[in-house]
Amino acid sequence: MVRKRLLFLCASGVALAIVVVVLGAFTRLVDAGLGCPDWPGCYGFLTVPETPQEVGIAEARFPDVPVEADKAWWEMIHRYFAAMLGFLVVVIVGLVVANRRADVPLKLPIFLLALVITQGAFGAWTVTLKLWPQVVTAHLLGGFATLSLLWLMCLRLGVGVGWRVGRTGLSPHIGFGLAVVIVQIALGGWVTSNYAALACGDFPTCHGSFWPQMNLAAGFNFMQSVGPNYLGGMLDSEARVAIQVVHRAGAGLVLIVVGALAVRLIRSGDVLGWPLAGILAGQICLGIGNVIWLLPLGVATLHNAVGALLLLAMVTVSYRAFRKELIVE
Repeated sequence: MVRKRLLFLCASGVALAIVVVVLGAFTRLVDAGLGCPDWPGCYGFLTVPETPQEVGIAEARFPDVPVEADKAWWEMIHRYFAAMLGFLVVVIVGLVVANRRADVPLKLPIFLLALVITQGAFGAWTVTLKLWPQVVTAHLLGGFATLSLLWLMCLRLGVGVGWRVGRTGLSPHIGFGLAVVIVQIALGGWVTSNYAALACGDFPTCHGSFWPQMNLAAGFNFMQSVGPNYLGGMLDSEARVAIQVVHRAGAGLVLIVVGALAVRLIRSGDVLGWPLAGILAGQICLGIGNVIWLLPLGVATLHNAVGALLLLAMVTVSYRAFRKELIVE
C-alpha cells in the first residue's frame, strides 16, 4: 500500500516537473525571466501588482523596473508550479521517512529533496544575478535532474518491470548515449541563456558556411563577470555563432549515438527501441524547425519538452541496463 501511494505521488511529481520545465522554457522565450525583479514575491507582493495603487507601490520600490504584468504573470506562474513541486517532494520524503522500514527507496528521495532546495536557491539567483548565464544553465540542468530523479523513483517502485527487454551487452553504448544527451541539454541551456538560438539563420550551414567566422573562446567563457543585466544577452555575434555551431555539432553526435542505440534496441526486440527512435527524430526535427522558422514560440517550447522526454527515455534504458535483476535473456 505504501509503495502504491509513493508511486502515485512520484508519477504526479513527474507530470508536475514536466510542466515546470516547459513553463521555465516558455518564461525564458518570452523574455519574462526578470518579469519580477525580486524573489520569491513580485515587487514585494505575493501576486503580480495590477491595480493602480499596487503598481504605484511596486514602481516606487523598484523605480528602474516598470511593471509589465504579462511577463510578471508568466514568471509567477512558473514559481507557483515550482513551489507545488517542492511541496510534493517534501510530502514524498515525509512518506518515505515515516515508512522507512518498508521496502521503499530512502537515499534517492532525500537526495531529491536536497536537489529541490538547491533549485530554489538557483531560482532566486537567476533573478538576483540578473540572468547570469552560468546560473540560468545550472537552473535548467537542475530542473531536468529533478524530473529524472522523480522518474527514477517511479522505476525503482516498479514502473516498467513487465516491459520486454532486448539482449544484454549494450551497457557501454547506453552509458555513453546518456552522457551525450546530458551534455547536449547543457549546451541547449547555454544557447538559450546567451540568446544564441538565432545566431545562424540558415540550415545546415551557418551564414552560408559549415565553419563560419566564430569566437569559441568568448562563446564558452565560463568566467563571465557577475553584475550586468543579461536580458537579451551580452555576447557579440561571433561568440553566439560559436555556441550555436557547437550545439548543432552536439545534436549531430546525439543523432548518431542515440540513433544507433535505438536501432540496436529495435533489432534485439526491445520494447523501448521504437519510442526512443521516435522521440529522437521529433527532437531533431524541432531543432531544425527552430532555425528555419526563426524560433517560433510553440516549436521552441516543444523542443524543450521533447528534450525532457528524450532524457527520460535514456534514463529508462540506462536503469534497466544497470539493474541486472530486470534484465532477462
